Amino acid sequence: MALSFRQTEILAIARSEGRVVVETLAERFGVTLQTIRRDLTDLAEAGHLDRVHGGAVIRAGVSNIGYEERRGMHGNAKAAIGRACAQAIPDNCSMILNLGTTTEAVARELLHHREITVVTNNMNVANILVTNPSCEIMVAGGTLRRSDGGLVGDLTSQFMEQFKVDYGIIGISALDPDGDLLDYDVNEVRVSKAIIRQSRRVYLVTDASKLERSAPARLASLADIDAIFIDRPLPEPLMQRCRDWGTEVHVAVQPAG
Repeated sequence: MALSFRQTEILAIARSEGRVVVETLAERFGVTLQTIRRDLTDLAEAGHLDRVHGGAVIRAGVSNIGYEERRGMHGNAKAAIGRACAQAIPDNCSMILNLGTTTEAVARELLHHREITVVTNNMNVANILVTNPSCEIMVAGGTLRRSDGGLVGDLTSQFMEQFKVDYGIIGISALDPDGDLLDYDVNEVRVSKAIIRQSRRVYLVTDASKLERSAPARLASLADIDAIFIDRPLPEPLMQRCRDWGTEVHVAVQPAG
């Protein structure tokens, strides 16, 4: 089911707060109670929420995995992806790195790059790169998401709009079989869209497990990306689409053993 913008916002609120209330949502969006009830019914039928009296709660097992758990998952794959992406980035350039444990893996591989400027809304990326004396770091303002050190919101998007960089390096929560890039948080999606607009080349870094996941908010398509760095080949139908779109596919090789 394709979600409307309002339904995507409702789902983001539910993920943030655990529960949504019909009356509160109706007031927030300026619509009738019946409209909100239909939205919640649609979201429940799509498997995102469970209806309860007066509202809905997030369904167990469909929210994003916690940051600390994600940090420990697919570590070797993320390290290989980080190396492959960093090798495609020269010295003396500018870039934006967004949120995610895979973009943090890229940051670790940039510690010996010289004369680079990194703009980020990821506090973890900034803390990694602070040990590179040849890296100028610019950190976005915005609302701090304590769960993962991310900065999100309108202020963050506006900050990104002030730059035009050589490379935008983004991560995602899920990759749809048709090539759509998906995420859970609409605020994070807005920031990532701004990064894509303000980057001359855009690199997606993601491990192959994201092909097995889904998320409600659409960020972009692989057609909008210059290259994807991943640890396994894409399914052939998606590989063919990338060839048609001119999107490069780089499979990062993990060390043996």
